[in-house]
Formats: sequence, structure tokens, C-alpha cells
Amino acid sequence: MSKIVLIGANHAGIAASNTILDNYPENELVIFDRNTNLSYLGCGTALWVGRQIETPDQLFYTSKDAFVEKKAKVHMETTITKVDFTDKKVYAVDTANNEICESYDKLILATGSVPIKPAIPGIELENVQFVKLFQDGQAADLALNDPAIENVAVIGAGYIGVEMAEAAKRRGKNVRLFDIDTTSLAGYYDPWFTEDMDKNLMDNGIELEFGQKVLELKGTDKVQEVVTDKGSYAADLVLLAIGFNPNTELGKDALKLFSNGAYEVNLKQETSLPDVYAVGDCATIYSNALEATTYIALATNAVRSGIVAGHNVCGTPLESIGVQGSNGIYIFGYNMVSTGLNLKAAKQAGFDVAYTEFEDLQKPAFIKKNNEVKIRIVYDKTTRRILGAQLASKEDISMGIHMFSLAIEEKVTIDKLKLLDIFFLPHFNQPYNYITMAALSAK
Repeated sequence: MSKIVLIGANHAGIAASNTILDNYPENELVIFDRNTNLSYLGCGTALWVGRQIETPDQLFYTSKDAFVEKKAKVHMETTITKVDFTDKKVYAVDTANNEICESYDKLILATGSVPIKPAIPGIELENVQFVKLFQDGQAADLALNDPAIENVAVIGAGYIGVEMAEAAKRRGKNVRLFDIDTTSLAGYYDPWFTEDMDKNLMDNGIELEFGQKVLELKGTDKVQEVVTDKGSYAADLVLLAIGFNPNTELGKDALKLFSNGAYEVNLKQETSLPDVYAVGDCATIYSNALEATTYIALATNAVRSGIVAGHNVCGTPLESIGVQGSNGIYIFGYNMVSTGLNLKAAKQAGFDVAYTEFEDLQKPAFIKKNNEVKIRIVYDKTTRRILGAQLASKEDISMGIHMFSLAIEEKVTIDKLKLLDIFFLPHFNQPYNYITMAALSAK
């Protein structure tokens, strides 16, 4: 029997905890978390704030009580003050100022990530807030209830920023979306796709202020203005969605770190110290597209890493099979999904890269309910290996990206797709499928 201490109980920590408790009940598990709640699905914040779902209740999928019932010892609202990696002890303090010390045989760090806080004047003004925790969603929801808040500025046009811009617009606010890049979602998609999303946002009343650097937030007590290098804009509420950094403060002086500060782990989620594991957003991950260790902060990746660590700490060897960074977004009825590397990322990684693309109706033209679909497949010119794929449509084309995820994992070449067995039925697709047509046009 081992005593396992786990720090951080969101997606990665929960997956590790359930793996341990459900499969290895002979072990002792102690869980620490500094929040009042656990298992919050932050990807649902915009759905709730934008009133696409009625309440946030179902965004929580487990609780402290569920772990206590499985015989775990759980410390909520508890801050870790120190980890002694030599003596294998974790020190903490709770809200009543009680000091806690737990020894461990194995330690799992699941401390997640923290929002990037830009060094701009005025960031401490009232009505300037981040979007990550459940409490952040509550604050945004409350602010959007206030009729005095008319102008909302969202800084950062990644997934969270775009989703929160939609949510605020659905609440009847004037919304401006800012980013230093020239399009939305630039880290995930090529311009051929992002320009369509930009048009979708503008068609739905969101004003885009791209290619601008935010210099200052102005106001007295409350924020009133966003100042960039190209102009000044009224703002009664500012939502910061610039991105996240790995939260590795506890182990930064003891464990090997990746270039961005994440804990560097192997395929078993082991860090550079024996008996210390790291999972989720605080740790690195292996990319099958890059064929290298990297950092991809996604809830799906976090869950898989937690499962891997949970088995390994209990003595069952299990290695991660790597990830592709598969992701998707749905904004005002428009679907975009991607996996692996986009063209820019592939070039930056040093690949001799090419791409093939195709655009057509999802179904035959005689089908009345029908929409355009666009696809791009990125591949290595030399090896022909598929490196990434992107799809977009008002149709739900989301499941198609999973095939490309597996293709990247299995090192499938673009030529393998040219005569892929894809069924045809007018209710679903065309006889000359857009996947087939894109692959056939690859040079």
C-alpha cells in the first residue's frame, strides 16, 4: 500500500483520483485543492453566461463528497505553502489558519494553469476580470446583468475570448474584441478559416479591433476606456482572455522545467524527481504531429494524463500514446475543428510543408438543408505524413476531425487518403467526398 498525495482537483487531478480510487482501493489518497469547488467545466462558461444553457449546475460533474465516499481524504479551500521533495512532505494551511502536513510515498502535481496577467496600467480597476474559474463566470454573469454596463471589451481572440464575446453579445451588449494578431483564432487555424470566423463575428454585431496592442485601461474606480496603439474605446467591462501559463510555483526550484515553465514529464507522467508526477496544464505532453515534447493545455489532454499517472503511481506501467491537440469551436452556428499543426505552426517547427484543400457542399445540391464545407490537410512534402487538418462549416462536421487525429497518431500519409473507403448517402454527404477530393488534389 502507498500513500498518494494529489495537489489540484480539477480535470487532470480528478481523472487521476478516480483511477486510483476505482482500481487500487488499497492505497491511501489525500487530495488538496484551494478552491471551494471542483470539476468545473470552464469550457461551458460562455454557454451559461450567454444564456444558451439556463444554469451552471450541470457544469460540475463530481464533488468532494463523491471522493470522500470512495475513502479519499479531501482538503478543500486549502493553500499549499511548501512541498519538501526531500523528506516527502506537503505543508498547507486552510481558511481557519490551521496548518496541515501530509507525508507521501507518491506525489501528483495537478496544479493547472493561471491566466496571463498583462503588465498594463489600469488592470486593477473594477470591472476588469479574467475568465477561468467558476467564480470568474459568476462575476461576468453578474456584471452583464447590470444595465449600466453597455460596452464590453474582450481582450484576446483565442477560443475563450471569442466565446465570451459571443456570450456578451447574446446578453445585448456592445462588444469589441481585441487581439494583437490580425485575425481571431490565429493559433489554431490558417487565415483561410479565421477570416470566415471574423466575418461570422462581424455579421453578428461584434466589432473587431485586431492588429492592436492594448497599452492601458483607463478609469476612476471602474474601467471606462481601453487604449491601444491605434485608438481609444469606451468599455464598462473588460474581460481578459489572453491565455494561460503553467502553474508550477511549488516545484519550480526542484523539478526540471520545459521552455515555457511547465513541469517536464515523460510518457508515464514522471517528473525529473522519483515518485513525483505532474499532470494536466502544469505539465508537458508529447505531440505526435511534432514527434516531440511540447505544451498543449486542453481539458481532454488533462484527463488522459491523469489516467496515465493514476495507474503508474499504483504500480501499473502505462505510457501515454501522445496527443494531436484536437480542438473545436462553435460560434453563432458556425463550426470549426482542427487537429495537429496548422500551416504556420508546421513551418515554424521546421517541416518542409505542403497543404491541400477543398470546398464544396456537404450534401448533393438537390438536398435543401445544406451548407458549404471547407477542409485543409497539412502534410510533410518529404515523408508525405499528415501533420494537421482543419474543417469548417455550418454543418456539424466535428466527427471528421477524429479520423485525422488518428491519422496523425498512426503516421498516415496523405496518399493513403486518396482512395479511402468513405460511404455515400445523400442524407449525409456527396459521392465525391470533400476528404477524398482534397486528398486526390495533393501534389
